[in-house]
Amino acid sequence: MEIKRLVRENILKMKSYSSARDEFSGVDGLFLDANENPYQNGVNRYPDPYQQELKIVIAEQRSVELEQVLLGNGSDEVLDLLFRAFCEPKQDNVVLASPSYGMYKVLANLNDVRCNEVLLESDFSLDADKIIAATDENTKLIILCSPNNPTGNSISKEVVEKVLNNTNCLVVVDEAYIDFSLSNSLINYLNKYDQLIVCQTLSKYYGMAGIRLGMCFASKEIIAILNRIKPPYNVNVLTQNKAIELLKNKNDDYKNEVTEERNRLKESLSSLSFVIEVYPSDANFLLVKTINANEVYNQLLAQNIIIRNRTNEPLCKGCVRISIGTKEENTALIAGLKNIKI
Repeated sequence: MEIKRLVRENILKMKSYSSARDEFSGVDGLFLDANENPYQNGVNRYPDPYQQELKIVIAEQRSVELEQVLLGNGSDEVLDLLFRAFCEPKQDNVVLASPSYGMYKVLANLNDVRCNEVLLESDFSLDADKIIAATDENTKLIILCSPNNPTGNSISKEVVEKVLNNTNCLVVVDEAYIDFSLSNSLINYLNKYDQLIVCQTLSKYYGMAGIRLGMCFASKEIIAILNRIKPPYNVNVLTQNKAIELLKNKNDDYKNEVTEERNRLKESLSSLSFVIEVYPSDANFLLVKTINANEVYNQLLAQNIIIRNRTNEPLCKGCVRISIGTKEENTALIAGLKNIKI
């Protein structure tokens, strides 16, 4: 696919900002170029705008090339950059599945881009033909979440490939929860489909929600376009250093712990009289259909247990979403659920 034809004309013409650390990226020297405070305190210098040291770690762990990686201030910034680079306001559109992560629609509205929403099937599966049919000559992005939030299920690779093979736009797969899934990441498909973009995060599995680091994996051409428009110092030095530290010392047992606790919680939930269904999940949460989501939410809140009420989402009437906590937290949750009277 010719990626350039999808890029906004003004983005192709613009000259990106060149920061002091773009013009000189060495580590040694007398730095009098960026108007910084010269006294060392660990954060007095601007961070590497391209996060090279961190990218080396990520690229090695994900088996991609450095030039296929873009890092952002959370995945939301990465997604916003995609809208700004490829979607012409008031003219272009994006295709979204529903229900899914609410920020996609917020970003579309923020950038004045129309949303073509496709409702998931009753079992939360995705019909590729409906996604394809929702596209037109002005569709620039299709955004799919797998495993999906709030439903917890994964989209099959066959479905994603059918979408890739039958559309003429960029296909973004948000894999925020992929580390909890038995399915492999679509990163392995990047060299097969140059229009594929995969987003991941360190907020979930890696326990770094507080440092805000999102990851984008795509072709070198797409990454180069995004680097042209990203803020020069979008990932601060504290985030870069902490991410390197934690990625090199990641807890490989956490996935098994989540799976075990998810199964235990599902069994306990299924035994409750007010629970209609506990949906299958490939993520670190469960979507639970109840006879009255508002009552479940409010009665747990009265016990200082906070979950998400999803009853107003499409196809989710009566549903709450519950994150998998520690073993002790899940035990406390189960006890709290048993106190509910509906």
